[in-house]
Amino acid sequence: MAYIDPSEFATKLVDSGEQKVYMSTKDTLIRGYMAGAILGLAAVFAITVATKTGSGLVGALLFPIGFIMLYLMKFDLLTGVFTLVPLAWIDKRPGVTFGQMMRNWGLVALGNFFGAFTVAVMMAYIFTMGFNTDGGAIAAKVAGIGEARTLGYAAHGGDGWMTVFIRGMLCNWMVSMGVVGAMISTSVSGKWLAMWMPVMLFFFMGFEHSIVNMFLFPFSLIMGGEFTVVDYLLWNELPVVLGNLVGGLVFVGLPIYFTHAKTSAARKLNTK
Repeated sequence: MAYIDPSEFATKLVDSGEQKVYMSTKDTLIRGYMAGAILGLAAVFAITVATKTGSGLVGALLFPIGFIMLYLMKFDLLTGVFTLVPLAWIDKRPGVTFGQMMRNWGLVALGNFFGAFTVAVMMAYIFTMGFNTDGGAIAAKVAGIGEARTLGYAAHGGDGWMTVFIRGMLCNWMVSMGVVGAMISTSVSGKWLAMWMPVMLFFFMGFEHSIVNMFLFPFSLIMGGEFTVVDYLLWNELPVVLGNLVGGLVFVGLPIYFTHAKTSAARKLNTK
């Protein structure tokens, strides 16, 4: 499947981050919107499958379909630009300033949220027949998830906040491995296989993804979840976003950059 050595694509990671900074506002928003919407559809698909089969593993096996689709279409997730764009800034690419990096992150996050929220409203309408029924088993499932991942963390105070932060960190470690892993092959089959493995892992392990949550929590609130928007922001989205940033950059972007794009001179062995 035409394996490419990391030393060959490391510079492409930096190039990709630079290109995203230079992208127009319109294109950045559209690509962010579509990524959020597709990931939302993938999330509700996986939850529906897991609920109907009684197997979380089956849902996790199928969830990566959405991630693969949005990656192949070159749509952008906040978790991906957290990993790629800082590399262009660290590499001192022309015009890539801290302010431009923040602009990119903000636009992508905005697009992701509106895309995910659109799908949340659409799916809630479908499951409730135009908000005329209770939504059944799916409604109960997502309401429970929303409560567990806000009030469940809040019940443990600072330890709960750190738990969700670490889950967010572990999540984007895996998701970013999928983003970077897709570059090791020039074939579509090679790319999707490299993406599928780490994304399946994060979903099954219950790690926290900020964009999935932009769909999940509005959907949960609409479906009757007994928590507030403040609960969601304070006890989930904020620590998850921060965790996603640390996980993607510290465990994926920087190690690849410093050991492959900026390889140090080989050691000289003393043979005496």
